[in-house]
Amino acid sequence: MPPTEPARWFSAHVQPYEPALRAYLQKRFPALPDHDDLLQETYLRTLRAYEGGRVTHAKAFLFTTARNAAIDLFRRRRGRDHEPISDASALPLLDEAPGFGEALEREQRLEVLLEAILALPERCRQVMMLRHLDGLAYKEIAERLGISPETVKVHMIKGIKDCTRFFQRRGMLGADTPAGRLAS
Repeated sequence: MPPTEPARWFSAHVQPYEPALRAYLQKRFPALPDHDDLLQETYLRTLRAYEGGRVTHAKAFLFTTARNAAIDLFRRRRGRDHEPISDASALPLLDEAPGFGEALEREQRLEVLLEAILALPERCRQVMMLRHLDGLAYKEIAERLGISPETVKVHMIKGIKDCTRFFQRRGMLGADTPAGRLAS
């Protein structure tokens, strides 16, 4: 049976970039261990878009799709991670699954955090995401965005203050907390 048009297109326009795409994912998202899963998700999204007539530049679309798939995976996993406990006495004696209320509260906190980040100015949001999602240092962020490390620092401070104010307005932080005093 001869290959279909999407299969021929995939072989010619997508598959040659697999080594570069793997290297990109490893460098940009080293904390995510499932690069094979990311590749499969990227390929699936790319083929669907091709079949829908939405792909004009395969390489650019492929790398953008891989980045978006990695961020989606990071968000899904981050929501399932446990929160660090600073006091050993707070550890439960038995391994208990979180209740519905706790899961709902965590989901609501994540939604508010996402709202706070989306409310930031574009450049500030980029800096915060590169720092906290990708784990880049100020110097790396500066190089990637073409700004000075001092400007990165200014955007980080603004982002933290704006997010803190956002949380205060929603009653999630009091003015008497260290973060609350920072935003004042």
